[in-house]
Amino acid sequence: MGGHKHSHGHGHGHDHDHGIDVRTTPLRALVTALTITGVIFFAELIGGLVSGSLALLADAMHMLSDATGLIIAVIAVIVGKKAATVTATYGYRGVEALAAAVNALTVAGVSVWIVVEAILRLNSDETVKTHVMGIVAVVGLVANAVSAWVLSSQRKSSLNVEGAFLHVLTDMLGSVAVIIAAVVIHFTGFRAADTIASLLIAALVIPRAVQLLRSSLGVLLHQVPEGYDVVEIERSLQGIEEVDAVHDLHVWSTNGTEALATCHLVVEHRDCTAPVLDAAQARLREYGIDHSTIQIEHPGHQSHEHYC
Repeated sequence: MGGHKHSHGHGHGHDHDHGIDVRTTPLRALVTALTITGVIFFAELIGGLVSGSLALLADAMHMLSDATGLIIAVIAVIVGKKAATVTATYGYRGVEALAAAVNALTVAGVSVWIVVEAILRLNSDETVKTHVMGIVAVVGLVANAVSAWVLSSQRKSSLNVEGAFLHVLTDMLGSVAVIIAAVVIHFTGFRAADTIASLLIAALVIPRAVQLLRSSLGVLLHQVPEGYDVVEIERSLQGIEEVDAVHDLHVWSTNGTEALATCHLVVEHRDCTAPVLDAAQARLREYGIDHSTIQIEHPGHQSHEHYC
């Protein structure tokens, strides 16, 4: 009874297409954010070079990493919509997690660069043109706010969109730090404020990059998604009438947002397999697992199989 699908006619009505749906990973939102991010990157890069602001250049490099991540995310969406094949039976949903991991590593690398440059500049007396620095930072703040608004409604439906929203949010905070630094330098002449602002940007970015990397690696390693308790799920399945044992239970995700499960249920009576299967799938749906593959077997069969 292995390999059972939900399309067995019991009215579950679940769509188990393993491709990425544009409704869960909105391409338009990502492209809009990418366009805005690209424009602001060039504005901050030119503004940083003209003004001499390390904080503005640091924020520009962060915007570049965001643009790179968004490009990867867009490619992931396009590739991820490819249908499942005989060689890729789950489709290409894992591309999202891979893109998120690359994005996180890129941001972490840029953050290290920011810290190194900030330390090297601690004893520098380089002049900073605060009016250019402040104007560009304000433009960046407004643009990032627009990007955040575009992505916010879809952020929980995709690891890529969540990652993009996360970076736009830290960009907003970075822009605020640059604006404050420009004001401080302009009115007090305290040039170290620029360096401090760049270090604050790095401090905002690194923890979020690490968290995104952990989440994406968890998907790539087929770990149990956050919020799912395998012991509790197994106990629930074990409590189904006629189920004598549960083994080989696996819970994982291919895209970071939807959980899948497989398991073997030991049932003694051969005439109750269909009701047990329905009950098991109902229990799994209570935990938010809509796609499951359940093998019904009888006592004694377990000794003839290999499982992990």
